[in-house]
Amino acid sequence: MSDLERVQAAPVCDPVRRAEGGPWTIELLPACAYEARYVAAQSGLGFAFDSQRGLHAIGSDRVQPFDALPNGLAFVPAGCDVFSESAHGGEYLRVMRNDGAQFRQVRPFNNLIDQPAIRLAHQMRKALLNASIEADWEAWALALVARATAEDAPAAPAQGSMTNKRLRLLDEYIEASLDGPLSVQSMAGLLGLSEGFFIRAFAEATGKTPHSYLIDRRLARARTLLRTSTDRLADIAQTCGFASQAHMATTFRQRLGTSPADLRQPILNNLTRNRA
Repeated sequence: MSDLERVQAAPVCDPVRRAEGGPWTIELLPACAYEARYVAAQSGLGFAFDSQRGLHAIGSDRVQPFDALPNGLAFVPAGCDVFSESAHGGEYLRVMRNDGAQFRQVRPFNNLIDQPAIRLAHQMRKALLNASIEADWEAWALALVARATAEDAPAAPAQGSMTNKRLRLLDEYIEASLDGPLSVQSMAGLLGLSEGFFIRAFAEATGKTPHSYLIDRRLARARTLLRTSTDRLADIAQTCGFASQAHMATTFRQRLGTSPADLRQPILNNLTRNRA
């Protein structure tokens, strides 16, 4: 059993997807509620695809609220005591040594925003979702660790105007408005910022443009509906703010390398079986 156990909040949840490459184990954990308590048996990196909030105590006996930034890289050294819980969770990539060797980093960190790491993590997620046999897991894992331990790796961003409170307010606004058009102007206005300043501050805090982040949120909502409902794909596309079912399918192909129908089929079979 993995040392990170996610407790499902819904009867249907994506499976944990796993790959091995040399001395590396790579896992893609689904977006669902979880509670984790463990002592890390090996060094590991984590990458949060979604914003995520909850409570944690990493290498400490003090439990405190946390905000994980979307596209943020994290590191947990071997032997570190970990407690973490979230009522909603978020899709999360883990890269771990399975041979006991340690990384150069000695102290845990999180919310490191690094463009090469973001590209690598999204490439790895795409390969895991498609069970790709062509994936070079060992090379990708080494490259991701190199970004986390590189001397030129940026520190966790100073939040400046994009505070946790503002990011949380923006997340809530997007979540409530996903079924319709959302403009950068309206998002900036919500936070009381000029459009140009908002675009720069948001990209610095999350590693993505507001438009790209909005697409990620539409995809995340669609994937949730694919696993929790039997709605038609056209209805799911409309609920998530895509222009059409074809637009949703194209976006899935571009971002995830698969189609909504391919992701839904095994889950739909389970839903039908459970309701029979």
